[in-house]
Formats: sequence, C-alpha cells, structure tokens
Amino acid sequence: MKVPFSWLKELVDIDVTAQELEEKLFSCGFEVEELIPLDAGISKVVVGKIVEMEPQEGTHLTKCVVDCGEYGHDIRISTGAANMKLGDCVPAALDGSTLPGGIKIKARKMQGVESNGMLCSGEELGLNDDLFPGSEVYGLLILPEDSVPGTDIAPVVGLDDYIFDISITANRPDCQSVLGIAREVAAILGKPLHMPAMDYNTVCDADEPISVKVEAPDLCPRYMAHYVRNIRMSESPRWMKRHLALCGLRSISNVVDITNHTLLEMGQPMHAFDLNKVAGRSITVRRAVEGEKITTLDEKEFTLNPNNLVICDAEKPVALAGIMGGANSGMDDNTTSLLFECATFARDSVRKTSRALGQNSDSSARYEKGVDRHSPELGLARALHLIQELDCGDITTLEYDLTDGRPLERKHIVTTPAKICGVLGITVPDQTMIDILKRLEFTVDVQADGSWDVSAPLYREDVESFPDLAEEVIREYGYDHIVPTFLNTAAVTNGGLNYEQKQQLKTKRLLAAQGFYEASTLAFYSNAEFDMLHIPAEDEARKAIRILNPISENLSVMRTLLAPSMLNVIVDNLKKGNAEGRLFEMAPVYLAKELPINEHPHERQTLCIGAFGPEEDFFTVKGALEALAEGFDLTFTYQRETTSWLHPGISAAVYCNGKRLGVFGKLANEINAELEIAKEQKDSQNIYLGELDYEALMSCVEGELRYKPLSPYAAVKRDLALVCDEAVACGDIEETIKKASPLITEVKLFDIYRGANLGEGKKSMAFSLTLSDPAAEVSNEQVERTVKKVLGNLKFKLGIEIR
Repeated sequence: MKVPFSWLKELVDIDVTAQELEEKLFSCGFEVEELIPLDAGISKVVVGKIVEMEPQEGTHLTKCVVDCGEYGHDIRISTGAANMKLGDCVPAALDGSTLPGGIKIKARKMQGVESNGMLCSGEELGLNDDLFPGSEVYGLLILPEDSVPGTDIAPVVGLDDYIFDISITANRPDCQSVLGIAREVAAILGKPLHMPAMDYNTVCDADEPISVKVEAPDLCPRYMAHYVRNIRMSESPRWMKRHLALCGLRSISNVVDITNHTLLEMGQPMHAFDLNKVAGRSITVRRAVEGEKITTLDEKEFTLNPNNLVICDAEKPVALAGIMGGANSGMDDNTTSLLFECATFARDSVRKTSRALGQNSDSSARYEKGVDRHSPELGLARALHLIQELDCGDITTLEYDLTDGRPLERKHIVTTPAKICGVLGITVPDQTMIDILKRLEFTVDVQADGSWDVSAPLYREDVESFPDLAEEVIREYGYDHIVPTFLNTAAVTNGGLNYEQKQQLKTKRLLAAQGFYEASTLAFYSNAEFDMLHIPAEDEARKAIRILNPISENLSVMRTLLAPSMLNVIVDNLKKGNAEGRLFEMAPVYLAKELPINEHPHERQTLCIGAFGPEEDFFTVKGALEALAEGFDLTFTYQRETTSWLHPGISAAVYCNGKRLGVFGKLANEINAELEIAKEQKDSQNIYLGELDYEALMSCVEGELRYKPLSPYAAVKRDLALVCDEAVACGDIEETIKKASPLITEVKLFDIYRGANLGEGKKSMAFSLTLSDPAAEVSNEQVERTVKKVLGNLKFKLGIEIR
C-alpha cells in the first residue's frame, strides 16, 4: 500500500525524517518494501527566471538568458517552447543535471548557438496537472511568480516528498489506509493523532422516498446509505488532486474523487448510485439469481450465480458487492441526486466472487483482507463532510444503517501483567505497558485484584486474547529488549537424530541404494486425481478433507493417497523427455475420522515408490521392497489383490507378520491409455507404483538391529524344480517351504518355465534353498530329510510335484 509522507504529516506532527520513520515502522512490524523519493532521478534542476529572450534566426528556437541565482545570473539556454514570456520563472536543468529516466543534460550547440542546459516542461520532470497545475501544458512549466531563482526545483513543485510502499499483513486490515498507518505512526512517535474532519449538517429533507434493505445479512453485516440531492459536479481542489495523484489515481470530478479519497484515507470502500438510474429508487443487497447478468463500470459483462452477492434496484443488479459498481448506475454529467453507500461485506464472499469472475479492484483488495463493522460509519461521515466542504450537493436527512443485529462494542480481555510478560519472556514495567496500550487506543482498567480489563479499539478485530496484547506491547517496546533464554523444558544436547528420524533416514538410504531418487509433492490435489486412478466412489480414499478456500481447484482437497501425486510426477517427467526413472516419496496422508471434520485428521506417514522405463518390470519394485525388508530384518510376504489403479495380473499386496502394509504393481492398462503422454510412450512405457503404510511397517520392526555373528559352518544349497498349477502363487510356495524346517534360512525363485510338455495350465518354478545351522554343520542326512519334508508339504498343501 502506498502512503505519501506529506499526507501522514497532515494527520501526525512528525518530527523525524522519512528514512528514520521507515526504520521505526519496520521495528514495530510494518515492512516498508520501498521508500520512494518523488525527486528520484532529478539533480541540479533549479528555478530559472527569464531575463532576456529573442528568436534564434532561421530556427524555431528562442535564445533565453536565465537568472539561476547562485548558479549564475546570465546562463544562456535555447528552447523550442513558445509559451513563456519575459520575467517567467521556469525549471532550468543546468549543465551536468539529470532528469527522470536517466536523462543527462550537457551544454551543447543548438542550431549553431551554445546552450548551457534545458528549460523543462512538467512532463520532463515526471509531473502531471494533479501534482502541479500546468504540468501538462504543451511547452514549459510556468512556476509561481514569487519563485526564487536558483532554488532547487523539488520543493517548488512538490517533489520534496516520499512515498512509503508498505506491505500490510493479513492480520492488520485496519492499516489499509493512510489513517490506519497514521495511527501507528502517532503511537510510535508518541504524538497526538489529528483525525480527519467528519462533521456535517443536513440541509434539506428527501424529495422522494428511497427503499433500502439487506436480504443476506450473513454476507453483509452492516450497510449504511445517505441521500444527497442537487449534485454539483465540478473540479476537485488542488489538495485532493495531489493526494490522489501521490497514490497513483487521476482526478475525475469532485464527487467521484471524494469516494476514491475516502477509500485511500479511511480505508472504507464506498460507492455512489445515480438515483435517476436506479429503478424504483430501491436498493436491495442479496445473493444473485442463477444466470443473472451485470455489466460493470469497466464495461465487462458477467454471468452470476447464487454464490455472488449483488446490490440490485427494483429490476436488475447495479453493483457487484464489494468489487465494482455497475455501468447502469454510475455517475455522469447529468447526475442530480446520489445515494452514497458504505458497507461491511464478508471477506470470503468478496474473495470467492472476485476470483471466480476474474474481477479485481481497490475495493475488493480491502474487503478481502477485512473491513470492520465500525468503518462504514467513519467512512460515510468523512465523505459527507467532504461533500459539504467542497459544496458538491445538499445532504438530506434520509439515511440508513442496516445491521445483522449484533451489537457494535469493544472486545474486552481480562488479563494480568504477569501473563503478558510470561509470553514475552521478559519483564516490562506495568506503567510502560499501560502507556503503550493507551497510545494504540486501547483502554486499560486496573482492577482491585491487580488484573487488567483491556478493551480493544473497534477497528482491531484481530485482537482476541492476552498473547495479542503481548504482541502489541513488544512491537512498541522494542524487540531488542528480548533476551535469548532457554525454554523451561529445554536441555543442552549434542544434537543428532531421534529414533524415528533415524529409521526414516535408513529407509530413504535403502531405497537410494536401489537407484531410487526422493520426490517431494504438495499435500493437496483435486478430486480429478481420484478419477485419474479410477478409484470407486464408495472407496475410503475419496473421503478427503476439502479446503474451504483453496488456491485453485487443482489444490482443493488434502491427499489420502500418495500414488496420484507420484503418477503426476512420472507423467511430467515423460513429457519433458525423461524416459526412465525410479522415485520414492515419504510423506503424510490426511485421514479424517468423519466429514465434515470436527477434530484434527490422522496424518499417517506413507511411503510411495514409482518406477518407469522400457526396462522396468514387476520385480524392480519387488526387489526394492525385499531390500527394504532385509535392511530392517523383516520378512515380507505377498498375496494377489485387486486394486482399481493396478493391473489385476501384475500386482500384489504386501504383508509382514500378518499386517497388510500396502500394494504394488503395474499401472492398469486403461489408466495408462488415458495418460496425457505421446502414444509411442504409452506403447513402450512400463509404469509401476507401490504404496505402503510406513507406520504399519515400522510397527513390525523390533527396536534397533543387533549384531549377529556369522556362522562358522558352511551353508548347504539345494535346487528344486517344481510343477504346479498356474493359479498357485510364488509366495505360497515360499511360505510352505520355509515352514518345513528351521534349517531353511533362505528361499529364492530363480526360474519359471511354461511348455506343452508340462500340460495345460501348468508351470514349472525353480527355487534355490539355503540350509544352515549356527551351532553345527548341516549333515547330508539332515538335508535329505528336510528336502523330503518340503516336497511332502508341497504335495499335501498345494498339490505340487517335483519336476
């Protein structure tokens, strides 16, 4: 927000420089993004008085002798302008001077005559008529007759000023105005605040009745309006033009300028309806009807719905509430009567309408941060005062103040000095805190028991409890008073990671050793991600927490699965020409017990892995999982399971100690076909995904791993080629083999064969068995006995024969 230094001086007796004030504002929590001097880029430009002038023969130029005071009383400068006369005072850019835009002025010959500078127009100094009268005249800028030759041009034309570009945080909407910043400056400097005049007198009664009503008080908690007759359009006074120009606005007419000035000065957006254009002289604040249309002042047409709040006459919408007025009710040269409105609109309603329609304005920017319910009262009073001061119209006795019924009263916070100091961690003298709060327009009533009853100003809706008071105290008292100390429960440590962090780091390193790179995605996505993975409507994954005010619809729900985010990362890589890769992400998913939520969701830590590329296959992911299991001294088992987003024949569920950890497999063909990638990539690409419940995985880990000495006895290996039905799963065979004897320490599948000689619906699977005993050497008899038991169990339980 841009705040002119000169305007602040009108409201506060400032006795410090702009640079010192910038530092003081920063020290109490207001970031001045830029301090802009109006005379930036201007140097050695002074007042020059023309003492001689004559046409330069054969040219359009005029030779002038200029009195520039201490810089010289007879400086010769040629100019092409024709609007000056002898004795005029004009801006003179002398030899070696600079102008805005980096223009450098040097003495040079013009049409053969030496010119020692340049006489300037208002435009060349960066001025316009609103900043200084006559600046837009074609020719030289004519200065006041009493200007002193040789005086620096900046104070003469009002360029000896600064603009504070201040970043206003969302919790301080009361500072979205010159008055709001002036309040803070007055508190910082300990100076009185000179409130803008807001007194006015009604001079006549209404000639005709006007109807005003609010049908949506939840979206418009306060609506004020006042009828003004006999409107007299004319030019605004110079001071108002300058205020507007310093803030980047051009003057239009006195009445229009008053509404803009009130917005900048008081922070209260306001609008004026031309009652000659308001059907039925009726104003209603309501939700729009589906399909209703409005054309705003900038000539844009919008189709509305019930989510939009509008202000209507008896026939049509005449304004988008809090955003912009309609073209069908705006002022023009024929306006004779106006209804001035000031209101408080719900910030979320204005924000949603503004974003949905793509329509923004200075008013909507303020309403989106918040306008308190007391503000319309001040804003309307200030506007009516200006109407009377500038003699723009006759103020009638007809006024409206419609509210949602809530009383307008100050918030009261009962606290103690000890509580405030407890938040700050330092002791601030009681009287110092009281003085600070009073400078900020709080009231402090000290009770008999030593407690304080503090009431906040009506415009400070952000203040809720004593920690907020502590913030007010410390930003004025000074953050440099805070002494660094340990928390009461703090302890000095050597640093390092805790157990959970170590386990997470180990998991990541195990996957990195398998060629996987870590990915990081946002915690939000949209319902379209569930559709992308063909997740059924009744699936628990779709019970996602919806964001009330999302950045965009693409980030509107909290994720319940990591797989959609991983698939999007893979697709993005494929689009960018990365044809292969291995990725993993460890992050929380957000699971609500019920919707809508009434308590914090469970943030379950989840592990997702993805592999893509022509050479990748099912065993890439399975191998990574086996490496993970081995790293934590676990044993994973696998079972066939159907998941909507995985290929039914190339996917499996992962179990450990009877707990289901998750699923993995190849992306379903129908989903792969719908991906927004090139057809040849779909045909040649293999995409594999897996998602595990990391918390369930860690629950299977029994503390820290302990060293186990290697057996001094050699292990014995045996290979078995088995014939079984196609339906028999490898995991079932491995489990049956391992249960046959404690001597079997490892089972590995190393070959699968299918052929006509095996019979229809049959397959051959070859396993390598490792037998070992840490206490003794395994004898041949033990090996034979174990193999015989394995084959017996396989035949009895699974119907498997040795090949």
